[in-house]
Amino acid sequence: MGKLPDYNKNILCIGAGYVGGPTMAVLADKCPDYRVTVVDINAEKIAAWNSDELPIYEPGLTDVVKRTRGRNLFFSTDIAGGIKSCDIIFVSVNTPTKTYGEGAGMAADLQFWEKTAREILTYAESDKIVIEKSTLPVRTAQAMERILHSRDNGLSFEVLSNPEFLAEGSAIRDLENPDRVLIGSRDTERARHARDILVDIYARWVPRERIITLGIWSSELSKLASNAFLAQRISSINAISALCEKTEADVTEVARAIGLDSRIGPKFLNASIGFGGSCFKKDILNLVYIYRMYGLEECADYWEAVVKINEYQKRRFLLNMLKAMFNTLAGKRICLFGFAFKAHTSDIRESPAITIARGLVAERAQVVITDPQALKNAKWELAEEISRNEVTLVYDPYEAANGCDAIALMTEWPLYRELDYREIYQSMRKPAFIFDGRNLLDHRELKEIGFQVYPLGKPPLTTDGGFKP
Repeated sequence: MGKLPDYNKNILCIGAGYVGGPTMAVLADKCPDYRVTVVDINAEKIAAWNSDELPIYEPGLTDVVKRTRGRNLFFSTDIAGGIKSCDIIFVSVNTPTKTYGEGAGMAADLQFWEKTAREILTYAESDKIVIEKSTLPVRTAQAMERILHSRDNGLSFEVLSNPEFLAEGSAIRDLENPDRVLIGSRDTERARHARDILVDIYARWVPRERIITLGIWSSELSKLASNAFLAQRISSINAISALCEKTEADVTEVARAIGLDSRIGPKFLNASIGFGGSCFKKDILNLVYIYRMYGLEECADYWEAVVKINEYQKRRFLLNMLKAMFNTLAGKRICLFGFAFKAHTSDIRESPAITIARGLVAERAQVVITDPQALKNAKWELAEEISRNEVTLVYDPYEAANGCDAIALMTEWPLYRELDYREIYQSMRKPAFIFDGRNLLDHRELKEIGFQVYPLGKPPLTTDGGFKP
């Protein structure tokens, strides 16, 4: 074996989205001797990263970017220049679900990933460590290796898998204090050398025992499997919530009893209208597609059921609203408290609130949406409904609820727990309904105020003996 490559201390991240931007900001903060550049083809997004109004909302992100931007963190559209000057390249491009051809609706669309691999091959002038940060199907690294080694240019490319495990709303905390960092590599001397360089970077702030080195295929699969297991827990408790409503059990009490079992634990056992975000549904369907590719149909059916329960939970929530409000929503004003898929983020991708909003519009309701961070994205997502005056966006929750027949709590923003619901009740049409899709509120107090209260997975609290699911 010849001399192992020397790599410079220039890091490039291709992709300036929810993963690439925050990850590189924290890396630059923790490794001031490295120059970190984030590139993207979207000039508007790069301009936002270079401004005072970042393109994404994440608690703590602004402070980290301000500390590092212009010092050793840079944002640019010069992808070619970045590839030429940086020896350590993170690939964090979008890998959405395919909407066309074979595998449509399930398989990962790898066109952006492949384009990036070919750009690296085209512009590279020195040996590179190429790190998969995007969530990819297992054995994708092999395809990247084939592309990078398809030209005899005398350069060495080592491909590593370093999947992200960020929870939106706590991404900076997760990056600064991760449960674990996975680094997958081939078992060759050059690959282990590249792996050790990445280990040393993370070891600047992550305890060594939390940095796990493993085979590259295991690393790729671990990301998909982790998201599948988390989503499975959410769908499981939501399936229990449906039975609770029929039997007058309380899903919160049931979840607490389950979570006290040390073998299970309490996390991800809060019943809700369903999971959202960019990862869970996409990754599970990708996993299902891979299972079917290998002829493992029973396993595929098992994981696909997790997604089906999630869709069912949203339909069931909407149906309960319809039945409780006298089997018609036509002409009624319904206020959605929250549009982001979870609290502490502006991200609305796969948010259950999108399904609920469009379902209400289909029932000819007038929909009013309020959210402290996600209205800009809601305006883009529901542009057609807004143009037809079917949906209105209002920042202030008191103004949003004024004159409405019902409130549906979609996102667990803490501010919704702190509102003056007596004032809100006085401003609404009567009877006034609250459908708590997150079980965030004090339901007994709301009933005392006069609301018809419909929690999720619990008996309703109504003043008139109304509909019971």
